[in-house]
Amino acid sequence: MRRSVCVLLVTVLLLVGLMGCQKTVKENRVVELHEVTRSVFYAPQYVAQNLGYFEDEGLTVNITTSGGSDKAMTALLSGDADICLAGPETAVYVYNEGRENHPVVVGQLTKRDGSFLVSRKAEPDFSWESLKGKTIIGGRTGGMPLMTLCYVLRQHGLTPGEDVEVIDSIQFNMMGPAFEGGTGEYVTLFEPTATELQNAGKGYIVANVGLASGEVPYTAYLVTPEKLQQDSDTIAAFLRAIYRAQQWCITATDEEIAAAMQPSFPDTSLESLKIVAHSYRQTDSWKQDLTMEAADYARLLDIIESNGQLSARPPFEKLVDNSLAQAIAAGK
Repeated sequence: MRRSVCVLLVTVLLLVGLMGCQKTVKENRVVELHEVTRSVFYAPQYVAQNLGYFEDEGLTVNITTSGGSDKAMTALLSGDADICLAGPETAVYVYNEGRENHPVVVGQLTKRDGSFLVSRKAEPDFSWESLKGKTIIGGRTGGMPLMTLCYVLRQHGLTPGEDVEVIDSIQFNMMGPAFEGGTGEYVTLFEPTATELQNAGKGYIVANVGLASGEVPYTAYLVTPEKLQQDSDTIAAFLRAIYRAQQWCITATDEEIAAAMQPSFPDTSLESLKIVAHSYRQTDSWKQDLTMEAADYARLLDIIESNGQLSARPPFEKLVDNSLAQAIAAGK
């Protein structure tokens, strides 16, 4: 009888041990995240990573910098990425190609263009109209950096390709090096690249493209419908960590944000990170929750259409799923 009891106890302990192992595996889910570029513009994401918010959700998030929305989207569609951080225009393009498993926006991170116009010379009295006859490295055709720039130029009475030469053949992550190499009189750059170029005496920030263009859903988290259906718990856990970081950034100081981001920017000084964090906060560039509004989505389509890159206007409900974002914001 005593031996039977001992055997039973050993069996129970083994089962508990196995259940514990299963729980550990579940609580340490690996998420492959591909970001379009590495930029202070995405501060809440790095805050979530470096302050342990992903870890608190039982996630190990591996961040890969793709060097372009097209590459980040390719990784998502091929299954190399679980989530991608990119311009939502990429989802529009894929949907209009007729792909059944097209990407879906599950959270919006930024709400305006994050690039700055950099000149080869100081221009304290800069005006957009003064760009007439100039050459600008503006990004690649179909990408939001280029389309937003062209939108701003048109708002100031300048026609790209006629009044201003806009170079659209240079890969996103090569725009800075191309400018340093002598191409163009101006370039649009994200942070911290723009500030680093200025601090090195190789350029001067003369305008904020995001302020000139107004609010637009610029960068978002995208997943495939299949991934959302099969692993919604993991996606929700990821978004909870991002939302927590968004809330933290609202009250944190510029110094605190800079310190939280620095592990993701080891070659950038705390002072530079503080400056650019202040700039993005002053321009209200970061979303305070993850929900994408239908009106903002419509404006995004307007900008794409004004650049001749829109073959059809996909319905909002086909490309945006706010269910997780809204539930998280409501504390559910």
